[in-house]
Amino acid sequence: MKLAVLGAGAWGTALAIAFSARHAVTLWARRAEVRGVLRDDRENRRFLPGHRFPDALLIGDDFERAAADADLLLVATPVSGLRATVARLRDAGVVKPLLWACKGLEAETAKLPHQIVAEELGAQALCGALSGPSFAEEVARGLPAAVALAANDAEFGHRTARALHSPHFRIYANDDLPGVEVGGGVKNIMAIATGVCDGLGLGLNARAALITRGLAEIARFGVALGGHPQTFMGLAGMGDLILTCTGDLSRNRRVGLALGVGKTLAQILDDLGHVAEGVSTTREVARLSAQMGIDMPITRAVDAILYRDEPAALAVETLLSRDPKIEAS
Repeated sequence: MKLAVLGAGAWGTALAIAFSARHAVTLWARRAEVRGVLRDDRENRRFLPGHRFPDALLIGDDFERAAADADLLLVATPVSGLRATVARLRDAGVVKPLLWACKGLEAETAKLPHQIVAEELGAQALCGALSGPSFAEEVARGLPAAVALAANDAEFGHRTARALHSPHFRIYANDDLPGVEVGGGVKNIMAIATGVCDGLGLGLNARAALITRGLAEIARFGVALGGHPQTFMGLAGMGDLILTCTGDLSRNRRVGLALGVGKTLAQILDDLGHVAEGVSTTREVARLSAQMGIDMPITRAVDAILYRDEPAALAVETLLSRDPKIEAS
């Protein structure tokens, strides 16, 4: 299969390397100078240093040609770049099956990725999300990982999952597109919260409680947006949540750790040098959940830290002072 990966950050690069073992892959970067460096170095030294490109991996210069020549498109931009990318495909007249690997809700609109794609390409477009517990660094190294692929058409999703599946990068088809997207997006908020907890030195017991209650919060929100409850017990829910909240390769966890020791958000993002999707997603989930009447106390606490300058210790104290409830609620 011919695959075009549109977006050459860490995750797009890792996926291009992984899929090159069995497919003809072209990796495209938005900026011409970046494409030139990738072609010359045969390595993404900025976002994924130390991982040489397979000989078969091509660096595409022309967006329209790379997309037109592919059997399957994989958009690996941040959520903020998804709409512009699919709009460019539409304007070029390129109608191809499409996956995205971004996680989160669009700033200002609070739209999930499948809603963005439907607005730009139409509801008939074959498309889906690739999401699950997977750090780019480990995928590029060929270490075992398992993710979910959820699509708006079950047959397309199952067929594509089988085509992309490999022994070390296992892909499980899932028929719950909104649930998979919510699990992948909102877990980043919980990773920031868990990082704050660890940055404040509150201990492993507190971390476990926060992850568990965070999963309940994700599921409440996801079901309200049309997801299936069982999705949040799987790879795109619990699996991704555990990895992102506990693994120090997580950008969102690192944001929380830095907030917990008193750094400002501007300083943190400058030091990080990468996009941490949970930062923008927090604002949108907090706003949308409030409009829908969904109780999301952890999300509100993270939103207060990020956008209302509430000290991390005070936000945690507010969480701890909440009245206890029946656990299932």
